[in-house]
Amino acid sequence: MTDHAKLKAWVDDMAQLCQPDEVVWLDGSEQERKKLEDEAVTTGELLRLNEEKLPGCFYHRTDPKDVARVENLTFICTSKEEDAGPTNNWMKPSEGYAKASEIFKDSMKGRTMYVIPFSMGPVGSSFSKIGVQLTDSIYVCLSMRIMTRMGQTVLDALGSDGEFTKCLHGKADLNPERRLILHFPEDNAIWSVGSGYGGNALLGKKCLSLRIASWLAKQEGWLAEHMLILGLEKDGKTRYITAAFPSACGKTNLAMLIPPEGLKHKGYKITTVGDDIAWLRQGPDGRLWAVNPENGFFGVAPGTNSKSNPNALATAQKNTIFTNVVFDTEHKTVWWEDGEGEAPKQALDWLGRPWKEGITYEDGKPVKGAHPNSRFTSPISQCPAASNKIDDPKGVPIDAMIFGGRRARLAPLVYETLSWDHGVYAAATVASERTAAQYGKQGEVRRDPMAMLPFCGYNMGDYFAHWIKMGKKTPKPPKIFHVNWFRRDKDNKFLWPGFGENLRVLEWVIERCEGKGEAEETPIGFVPKKGALDMTGLDLPEGTMEQVLEVNPEEWKAELEDHKKFFEKFGSKLPKELREQLTALEERLAAVPA
Repeated sequence: MTDHAKLKAWVDDMAQLCQPDEVVWLDGSEQERKKLEDEAVTTGELLRLNEEKLPGCFYHRTDPKDVARVENLTFICTSKEEDAGPTNNWMKPSEGYAKASEIFKDSMKGRTMYVIPFSMGPVGSSFSKIGVQLTDSIYVCLSMRIMTRMGQTVLDALGSDGEFTKCLHGKADLNPERRLILHFPEDNAIWSVGSGYGGNALLGKKCLSLRIASWLAKQEGWLAEHMLILGLEKDGKTRYITAAFPSACGKTNLAMLIPPEGLKHKGYKITTVGDDIAWLRQGPDGRLWAVNPENGFFGVAPGTNSKSNPNALATAQKNTIFTNVVFDTEHKTVWWEDGEGEAPKQALDWLGRPWKEGITYEDGKPVKGAHPNSRFTSPISQCPAASNKIDDPKGVPIDAMIFGGRRARLAPLVYETLSWDHGVYAAATVASERTAAQYGKQGEVRRDPMAMLPFCGYNMGDYFAHWIKMGKKTPKPPKIFHVNWFRRDKDNKFLWPGFGENLRVLEWVIERCEGKGEAEETPIGFVPKKGALDMTGLDLPEGTMEQVLEVNPEEWKAELEDHKKFFEKFGSKLPKELREQLTALEERLAAVPA
């Protein structure tokens, strides 16, 4: 398999700690995949679904106390606490290794330890990073086959002395009290124990591709970001856009957007390069180029349907692992809330209990069949909108970067920032707002800079400074925009229809990148002029566009006070450029006549 002495020694050391009955190196072959699937079905780790309706698909159920990422048990283990920063949980590396070793010790007795060599990004690309994950979960092995490039080709690329991220994962006893997800950036290592849920167990995903990669990116001069990558194709030319949004803001839907009827005459086509993570480096032409390090989708099932995201639904029709959804026992298929078709008549819920639509708890609330965070894991190559650049080792050139949050009152539908530094400021202050109609105190906001709050692997003050530095050293940086699909009217109804209609905004974004697209300058940036967005086929009530594009200086003045409070937590680590941007925005707002 390999003559990499350090890799083999590390695997031996970890096997000595975990004491598996057997160590199996995976080669990525089809024969191996079938063998793993059969074994997982035999043990009950997976259920094989209807081969006619869902060919190559499987059902997986996690432990009821193991259904999501555990931010409170996720740590950055650096020598100095300040290197982890105020937004991360910190633990000394020695303490992290000691605590996790106690749980890992002998935890794989009676089990097999699988060795998964994997590449985040196309194998051999200058963008890519190699990891090796050890695990006792066949679900993880099969999921990593979907989400990464893995197998012998990766070991061949690694050679006899290549650098790799050491990823140790074990389910242990799945006890939430004995669960840790530890990142050791200084050692290029990740240890995850006590969880079998994908977000904690697929270590190539958020753990390597964001937390460890963001640390590496700072050292090496690139960006590892929680961003989708899409291509906007028209007349044979494709422009590429990245976009970063906090959860529940439509990132996956935008990545696979289908043009609305009103714009189809223009011949637009959206191609999906990635829906979740982007790695960006400066190219020889002075622009930023991006790759999607992943090779699959780990999508949330509830709410995915033929209206919200037909491409995602089509992607998951074969070779997919469904986790914690409803299992249709009669037809051996799956179902979830706000999905497709009627609920099955004979079914088990995500906990394995008999379930049918309409059953309620004692308090009268309906019993959901699928867990709200239930998932589908599918190859990106199956997406009808998949870009032909997914495996291009050079990546794609980025024309625009978009950031945004869920704001009911404040932010307009779209604005272009005034400069790179101003764009970094807008991204660093991204927030989602709770409204009275939702689930909290109206006006309460949660800051999620660059949508990276849970995923930045080092001090976020240093992360902001790295963004500023990247702008200075990139001759032709992308333009930066902010969007808000979620503005509401006085009756708390959404003003903008969203979904495919968001192409109208993307069109204006690209026009601005090309020196076109009419705009008017406001204190916060450039907002589309009346009539600048092509509204063909979209009949909104009179005055809607004025409301959705309004910039209210008084509301923004109040917002600035919260920006100041948020920035305080970074102390001297906050780059002076962001302080200067805050002061400049304050002055622009003050200059607006009352």
